[in-house]
Amino acid sequence: MDRRTELRDFLRSRRARVSPSAAGLRAYGSRRRVPGLRREELAQLAGVSVDYYVRLEQGRGGKVSAEILDSVATALRLDEIERQHLHALVHSSGGPRSAAESPHTAGAGLGSVHGRREQQVRPGLQRVLDTLEHSPAYVVGRRLQILAWNHLARVLIADFPRMPEEDRNLARLTFLDTTARRRYVDWQKKADDTVAFLRVDVGRHPYDAELTALIAELSATSEDFRRMWADHTVRDETHGAKPLHHPRVGALDLTFETFRIPDDPDQALTVYTAEPGSPAAAALKRLAEDERPEEWQ
Repeated sequence: MDRRTELRDFLRSRRARVSPSAAGLRAYGSRRRVPGLRREELAQLAGVSVDYYVRLEQGRGGKVSAEILDSVATALRLDEIERQHLHALVHSSGGPRSAAESPHTAGAGLGSVHGRREQQVRPGLQRVLDTLEHSPAYVVGRRLQILAWNHLARVLIADFPRMPEEDRNLARLTFLDTTARRRYVDWQKKADDTVAFLRVDVGRHPYDAELTALIAELSATSEDFRRMWADHTVRDETHGAKPLHHPRVGALDLTFETFRIPDDPDQALTVYTAEPGSPAAAALKRLAEDERPEEWQ
């Protein structure tokens, strides 16, 4: 992933969202060549010279202080996740940090152990998953790779044990699996969230060759992904509604909570729950006790 291109396109997309009037600036002339703020307008708001901002947007700003980046972020009205993404893109100019991010691993499959250390889920965390008998739960790692799951996640989302390891990926499932649009009641929201989180991952690991290959694959095979990726949306939601659908019990009104794993922030545990006593809770109990993935997939 080219860090300078990512930084340039991200800042341009954020400038396009902010109108001069919304930023408290007077707009001169009725015709503007660019939507949103011009570079010189943003530089004025951020308190830097136009030349300095141009070099920053082009990835030629050298060492940039946190104060200047925060000023730019404030002028662009970035939320906290977008602000962190900007800092990550600017400060990731040191090149690949590990074998996992080396260009020489570009040809390796996601299941390969050559040239990088595999992410591992601790046995204790797997036991936590298994104790959640009436709540679908799974752990994702880098690139939205699914590392562990419990029985209900296998029933409701995908039959992970039967998949090749490289296909156990939430982005591939969302955009390339033909059943995903039926599985996720609000598929558009799921797809938007998936793309937005991959952008977060790019900011954290811009030199990850396997992440670059995944994005290239999705861009080549999914028009929806290609369109959403061009928006440069950055988001990392930790809770919310997640209605699912199962062919046996129909719609399930669920919510989700996502927790970062303290000793590996690149791993996250997601748990779906239903309101106690609700039809969805009763349906989850039925599926946990009676259903097997091979009976309906």
